[in-house]
Amino acid sequence: QEKISVQSDQRAATVKVVVATTVMLSFISFWRAAAIVLSDLASSAYYVGGIAETAVGKSAPWFILAIMLFSYAVRAIYIESCSMFVRGGVYKVVHEALGGTLAKFSVSALMFDYVLTGPISAVSAGLYLGGLVNEIGQYEHIASLKVYPPYFAAGFAVIVTLYFWRKNIIGMHESSEKALRIMQITTVMVVILIVWCLVTVFRNGYQPVPFPTLKTMHFSGESLGWLKGTIAPSITAIAIMIGLGHSLLAMSGEESLAQVNREIAHPKLKNLERAGFVIFVYSMVFTSLVSFFAVMLIPDSVRPQYLDNLIGGLSMYLIGPLPLRLLFHGFVVLVGTLILSGAVNTAIIGSNGVLNRVAEDGVLPEWFRHPHHTFGTTSRLINTIVGMQLLTIAISRGDVVMLGEAYAFGVVWSFAMKALSVLMLRYKQPGHRDWKVPLNFQIGKVEIPLGLMMITVALFALAVINVLTKKTATIAGVSFTIAFFIVFELSDLANRKRKAAHGPETEKFRLDTHAEVTKESVHVRPGNLLVAVRNPNRMQHLERILRKTDTRKMDIVVVSVRTLKAGAGEGGLEPDQMFADAETQVFSKVVNLAEKAGKHVELMVVAGTDPYDAV
Repeated sequence: QEKISVQSDQRAATVKVVVATTVMLSFISFWRAAAIVLSDLASSAYYVGGIAETAVGKSAPWFILAIMLFSYAVRAIYIESCSMFVRGGVYKVVHEALGGTLAKFSVSALMFDYVLTGPISAVSAGLYLGGLVNEIGQYEHIASLKVYPPYFAAGFAVIVTLYFWRKNIIGMHESSEKALRIMQITTVMVVILIVWCLVTVFRNGYQPVPFPTLKTMHFSGESLGWLKGTIAPSITAIAIMIGLGHSLLAMSGEESLAQVNREIAHPKLKNLERAGFVIFVYSMVFTSLVSFFAVMLIPDSVRPQYLDNLIGGLSMYLIGPLPLRLLFHGFVVLVGTLILSGAVNTAIIGSNGVLNRVAEDGVLPEWFRHPHHTFGTTSRLINTIVGMQLLTIAISRGDVVMLGEAYAFGVVWSFAMKALSVLMLRYKQPGHRDWKVPLNFQIGKVEIPLGLMMITVALFALAVINVLTKKTATIAGVSFTIAFFIVFELSDLANRKRKAAHGPETEKFRLDTHAEVTKESVHVRPGNLLVAVRNPNRMQHLERILRKTDTRKMDIVVVSVRTLKAGAGEGGLEPDQMFADAETQVFSKVVNLAEKAGKHVELMVVAGTDPYDAV
């Protein structure tokens, strides 16, 4: 290829082109997006059945099924918000609808969810692995092969968290590849498990799963919280709500769908819908069926000892020879270790996305968004998140029930505030939506979003019942939320002067300087499109190019010319002079347009006295 020169100065230190990169422009398929979210949503099948049964008794699978069906409605809220805002997570939507204060409260509750998501998943994986080690030792009569499951699980959780910390430092594409492989292996296990359970049911029969009534629901003392000793649990409607509240963590992970939306490739909205449907079907079939089969096949007398290890226990009560069941039990534990570890990855991705939205709004110091010197990721935010997760693992010491109860607090309140905000935006910003939550009726000029209203009321009802029935979760969740809110508020106050002086936050770029412009230095294939930009408010030509170009076949290079005075030597410019505030503003707008389109672009700055000659 012919090399293009924009400066004749032959000094070795001459900088002729600056290539800007950002991890924000790494787009993934809807399969990878679904895999990231499913690593959290589907992984709850490994622990939610045991936690729910501990709280409400044998009728727990019905509540889990109801929550999984309800998750389809919650998913619809996230799709509508993402159709409005590419970065349509809780913070952005609540900020637009209800203001900055409630947005900071909502994201504080959500961070409590994310800080617990990783630990509960990794600890659950460690409990499965520790249980398998002990069963092998017992089967082989090896007395030394025995571990104390909670401490073993805590140690394992630390190792897994550190592994995915490193993968997220490298970047989204790397971590999404791991999530996809994990879900492919998990699918093999799920199919074998369901088929084997069905064969066992038809051959050996099953224990019926009692439908939830006041007679069949048996609440533990801890599961009633402040309602213990009151008349409330004897009221059918309230008893049903208590059961649903204790099964709610089966729906965790929906917020990650909004955080990963900006990374989804073109066509973005269609791929978001596809990812959402895959997530719903997969998690509903896996999570609800596992909880039903566990009650149907594991005898009541022994099931309590498997509540921390439900699928492992289920594998031991299938038909077939013991060695074959032990072998499958090992496979179940291996897959569980993988998918639950993948949920750690999802928690880091989601919380990093949430804190990036907060930082972009100027609430957090700019220091947090400084890109990693090699990979361009927001490593300082990732380090903060992982540090809090490791502290949570140490405090819990492997107690998965304690983690699960506390975890539901952040889940339900972030969902409720998100739903209320999307509802408010129907009236504050009544314009066109590319996608809406169904069940909308028109009375004159007024739209009645009945579906959205029903979902919002249901979520707030679940949030209130959770507060009343979960003492530990409420105390811990409120304390964490208030502490995080105070940190956000103080940081926001400290940054207001800087925000007023410098304007809105911009993207952070990693700069790569080159002496010559070549396709290798700009990372493009021959036959690419060159799009010149300068004014961040005049990008219609780039929007048109993004809309029409198939970037799988042709690369797009967006170039900005750093104009110099006549007679000035371009070679004398430093990289930060080539890529100054004006270029940062322009390319931040370019990144936003590329994210909205779901198409990758390369970013480049060249210097010249005449923009046309430079191009």
